[in-house]
Amino acid sequence: MDNPSYKDFNEYSYEIINGKIYAMTQPNIQHIRITKNIFRQFDRYLDDKPCEAFSDSLAVFYDETNRKNYVIPDVMIICNRNIIRFNGAYGSPDLIVEVLSSSTAQNDRTLKKDIYEKIGVKEYWIVDINNRLVEVYLNKDGRFETDRFYLYLTDEEIAENDLLPADDRNKVDYEDCIKVSLYDDLYVKLKDIFNNVY
Repeated sequence: MDNPSYKDFNEYSYEIINGKIYAMTQPNIQHIRITKNIFRQFDRYLDDKPCEAFSDSLAVFYDETNRKNYVIPDVMIICNRNIIRFNGAYGSPDLIVEVLSSSTAQNDRTLKKDIYEKIGVKEYWIVDINNRLVEVYLNKDGRFETDRFYLYLTDEEIAENDLLPADDRNKVDYEDCIKVSLYDDLYVKLKDIFNNVY
């Protein structure tokens, strides 16, 4: 999609990354539900706090030398409200969540992950719907490091499988909630993230 027409822009949302336009097709119902579920948890917690949650419509203009470059994360938390303007955020959100879609997964794992790392996003989640997995990365000294991978298992699946890995905690974690690094008492349950997702 090097030369998109006006018609293309009406049918798709899009991002401009390093001067190139990337179309984003309409998300499916599972993507919409997970995005809504995560946003709801963040928004409820942040109701009386200085940070604010946004979902799926606020552009992040990340390049000070080229203000035409922007991305649209699925969910994010912004604590510095000075970067929020009428048409988007100009600067680094504190936490970003991307829910993978088949058409954009590669960008979420490479181009956008590199951008988020470079601009100083403190925490980055990649949600893999098909595998019911949440990958959490924390920014340490300008580089994303894997914090944990959280696998969602239903109560029935846990009951059926009593031979879960014992000590391999640095990759897949069977805990039932994710600790958000921005606050000492902000936890998001995996069950809430994948609620009503089949």
